Order: sequence, then structure tokens, then C-alpha cells
Amino acid sequence: MSAEMDALTVVNQLRDLAADPLNRRAIVEDQGCLPGLILFLDHPNPQVVYSALLAVRYLAECRANREKMKGELGMMLSLQNVMQKSTSPGETKLLASEIYEILQSAGKEEAEQAEAAAASCQRKAHFFLGSNNKRAKTVVLHIDGLDDPTRRSLCEEALLKIRGVISFTFQMAVKRCVVRIRSDLKAEALGTAINSTKVMTAQQVVKTDDGGERMVPFQEDSAVPVEENTDIPDYLPEEESPSQEPDKAVTRVGSITDGMGWLSTAANFLTRSFYW
Repeated sequence: MSAEMDALTVVNQLRDLAADPLNRRAIVEDQGCLPGLILFLDHPNPQVVYSALLAVRYLAECRANREKMKGELGMMLSLQNVMQKSTSPGETKLLASEIYEILQSAGKEEAEQAEAAAASCQRKAHFFLGSNNKRAKTVVLHIDGLDDPTRRSLCEEALLKIRGVISFTFQMAVKRCVVRIRSDLKAEALGTAINSTKVMTAQQVVKTDDGGERMVPFQEDSAVPVEENTDIPDYLPEEESPSQEPDKAVTRVGSITDGMGWLSTAANFLTRSFYW
């Protein structure tokens, strides 16, 4: 890790580490990383803010983290500021709102656990599939041609350009992408964007009544106009991960061992850069 790390480099690394469930507890328990992410939520660069929100959303997937995250100094206030700031892009506000609702409900879940056990199991089954934000929905895509990191990068670029896409995670082993979008965005817009790469085609994966799955192709003549997202800059290019397990979310993800060493480096950087 270069000593000349900037805010975007650090937050992107934290985001990538948080994408791995094995790292989430350690990041939250670290004395510097969670406070650093909170400070990034007030950063003037909207790309840094959005990446920090993605990292926090990953960390909130671990139920054991939620109480500590909710009680961390400045967390809830910073999320509220992002939601209320007039200059925050719509997708950034929506993601902040989703995280706020998840953390706000922390502590109440245990009391409702017995009553909501079945629903809770369903929520745990998929990443980013919670239904606590009615303004958002989840679409699962099967993408023919999603074979390597280069194709994945093309897919990322296509999805990030769509206004209304909140977050997404890849399952490279089965050529799937789980996309969290605004409720008013049509799934066909995702298909149009993926098909525009000319090297990949997308089908929607839907549940059947008997609990199975079926593929629903997007009709060639059903292409819908895609409203491009100009508020949030594209992620800067990053080196591909040497990991042999590419079906982790968004970009590269370090191992738990590599992550712990990097957390120490990041914490030192954060300590030098901020005062708390």
C-alpha cells in the first residue's frame, strides 16, 4: 500500500474489504476505521461519500455490527445530513436512508425475533434484499458473457451510468448480478444497459410459485430509454484482484489476513488525516 493514500483510495479499499463478510466484524471493532468512514460521509467529494455509504451498508449486513454502528459517535447524524443535504444525489440520499432505517431498527429486532423468525431467515438469504425501504427494489440478472474481470468492469460501468441504481453485487461463478434500484426504475433499463455493451446479454431471474427460479429474457424490441446518472462520478479504475474467488461484490476483496494488515495501515492514515 502506497504511503500517498488519499481519501478516495482509502474509502474504496474499505468498501472492498467490507464486501467480504469475513472482514465486517473486524472493521467495525477497529478503533479507527468506523470513525473514519463516518468522517468520509461529510467529505466534499460525492464519490467518496457514495463509496463510504456502500461500505457502511456492507457492514450493516452483519446483524452483530448494528448496535455498535448505531451508537458510534456521529453515525446517525452524518446519515441524516446526507439525506437532508440539497446537493446530495438522489441515489446517495436513498442509500443513506436505507442504512439509517436499518440501524434505527437495531435493538428492536431481538424483541421481534420470535415473531419474525421466518421473515428474518429470508432477509438473511440474499445480500441487499431487505424490504425495509419501499422506495427501492431488487432485480436479479443472469448475464451471458460475464466471464472475466474485464467483462465485469464493463458491466459495472454500464450499471453505474443508470440513474436509479443504488447498489449491486456480482456472483461471478453463476454469472449473476443482484441490483438494488429505485422502485420507479424498470428492470428493462438494466437489460438495455447490459446489452449495450455488445458482448453481454442479460435476463431477469424471477421466483416461481413453487420456490424455483426461471429466466425471463428482455425482449429485443422492449429496450427502454436509460436516464444516465450524471450526479455520481464513475469509480476510478482499480487494479484487478489476484483473488481466485471473483464472485465477491462490486470490486476486489482482500482475504481476512490481508485485510487485517491493511486495516492497520488505513487506521494509521486516518489518524494522521483527521483529529478525534
